[in-house]
Amino acid sequence: MRLSAALCASLLSLAAFAAAPAPAGASSVEGASVEASFSAEPVFRNAHNAWRVFTRGEGNERICYAVSRPTESLPANVAHGEVFFFVSSWASGAAREQPSFLAGYPLRPDSPPRARVGSDRFTMFVSQSEGFVELERDSARLVTAMRQGAVMRVEATSERGTATVYEFSLSGVTAALRQVGELCR
Repeated sequence: MRLSAALCASLLSLAAFAAAPAPAGASSVEGASVEASFSAEPVFRNAHNAWRVFTRGEGNERICYAVSRPTESLPANVAHGEVFFFVSSWASGAAREQPSFLAGYPLRPDSPPRARVGSDRFTMFVSQSEGFVELERDSARLVTAMRQGAVMRVEATSERGTATVYEFSLSGVTAALRQVGELCR
């Protein structure tokens, strides 16, 4: 199951993100309540170049995720808000390495975000200010491409119709995802 925008935003405490070392450059999940996971603040675990690893919650309700901010946001003359790319796993096994894009603004539902790593392209579906890859096999393909690539480009359109482009460094994503996997076994 996908996290809602409110839960995803709650997942990442911006204060915790800002306090972590700077990089270079209720709902239920498969029947398990994630409400308890959101009662605790996220715990910063490590920085891996452009990617940071956090956990939230304990035991089987723990959520582990790697997150990065864009290294470039275009157009430069618009307010983008807080923009992130996540890859999340649940200790319960409800989801493993689920990629998602979180924009700092509502996305246009009829113009879904598109992620590109090298020549591989992935269309996401929109849920308010988030983009998710619909099929699990495509999520796995995107994460594999991220591990093998250097830069990921995400194109999105705001609800108002503003076309935006974000570039995310993939430096450190493999190490970050390895740690996420170890923390959420």
